[in-house]
Amino acid sequence: MASAVKDSRPGYGQLLRTPGAWTFLLPGFLARQPFAMLTIGIVLLVQSTTGSYGTAGAVSAATGVSMALFAPQGGKLADRFGQRAVLIPGVLVHVVGVSALITLALAHAPLWALLAVAVPTGASTPQVGPMVRARWAAKLGGSPLMPTAAAFESVTDEFTFVVGPVLATALCTGIHPAAGLIAEAVLSLAGGLLFASQRRTQPPVHRDQSDDRAARVSALSLPGVRVLIVAFLGIGSVFGGMQVSLTALTEHIGQPGINGVLYGIFAGGNMLAGIACGAIAWKVGPSRRLLVAYGLLALATTPLWAVTAVPLLGALGLVVGLCIAPALITGYTLVESLVPATARTEAFTWLTGGVALGQAVAATSAGQLADRFGPSSGFLVPLAGTALALVVLLTLRAHLTPRSSKVVTGAAGAADTTADTAADERERELSHA
Repeated sequence: MASAVKDSRPGYGQLLRTPGAWTFLLPGFLARQPFAMLTIGIVLLVQSTTGSYGTAGAVSAATGVSMALFAPQGGKLADRFGQRAVLIPGVLVHVVGVSALITLALAHAPLWALLAVAVPTGASTPQVGPMVRARWAAKLGGSPLMPTAAAFESVTDEFTFVVGPVLATALCTGIHPAAGLIAEAVLSLAGGLLFASQRRTQPPVHRDQSDDRAARVSALSLPGVRVLIVAFLGIGSVFGGMQVSLTALTEHIGQPGINGVLYGIFAGGNMLAGIACGAIAWKVGPSRRLLVAYGLLALATTPLWAVTAVPLLGALGLVVGLCIAPALITGYTLVESLVPATARTEAFTWLTGGVALGQAVAATSAGQLADRFGPSSGFLVPLAGTALALVVLLTLRAHLTPRSSKVVTGAAGAADTTADTAADERERELSHA
């Protein structure tokens, strides 16, 4: 199938005609909605019951940290035992955790009790996005359609971040503070089980740990993956800082209902940029694209802290969103050329976990700043996070260039070299000249 895909120009239409794609795309879309609702749902519920953004940020941070730490282990298990074997018990534990968190919050339980429940809740969050990306990688192999698939998945992720926060905010402010998390739990259960039932499209299981070095490699042992994790931590700081800061600002000005709209504009810019990225036939290698995109993202976050007018804040949020998608898409695209097939689900979950961890730390930091210095001060967190990550990217950019085409194929044994990889090789030759 991969050879058939390569015969014509990559595009969304061709990607969506991949045999079997819709069997995992539709349930995957439903199952990934909760990921965008969890953090904002926790912030809104806990802030409503405690009156503190710092406390709300701490609980959401505990969820995000545990998600970041445990998700890659789930990805590793999924590579070895299959996605279904990991997803079904994880979904059940997650629903129980969310239910317990809602009960404790409404009962005005102490912070330590909320944190204790937040840990298993975050650790069991269904990692459907990385699993869908792993299914694309298994379907497409080294095809030129992989960057298009990465763009499509980024657009899908961002569409969930348009729908999810708006839905959670509307439910929490219009019905009940716990309604957002209740909807998150229902979607996790229904979507997760439906996605797990699609067994034909899940990647092959790699239980045989042979002497093949590619079969035994851990994604975290690869320097390029570690650099990408740092980059995704910075991206997560934008998500977390924006969520808490927008919530605090709109509450401060007496318009809490507009929070979801502003965050939806931000995520909508991300989605539009993602669509454009997937439609462009790039002639510049992904490592260089990542540096440019990240530099623009850091620049776009600079003026946020100084703005209080809602229309201008919405416009700046749109610009920030437009800058996030190219960085996310390029990072996910690099995984295919840096990581063997036997560790890709793990690699994707490390990146997703990096976003979650960055989001958690940013939510806590922004909440503390908002409580102490006013709502606008929380916007300093995205600026600091992206600036620090950009420094790391510039310093360690050489690790983002694949050293050999063998890494792309891993255990599969194919010998494909895409145009993006070739462009990166030219970049490396020029840097040594």
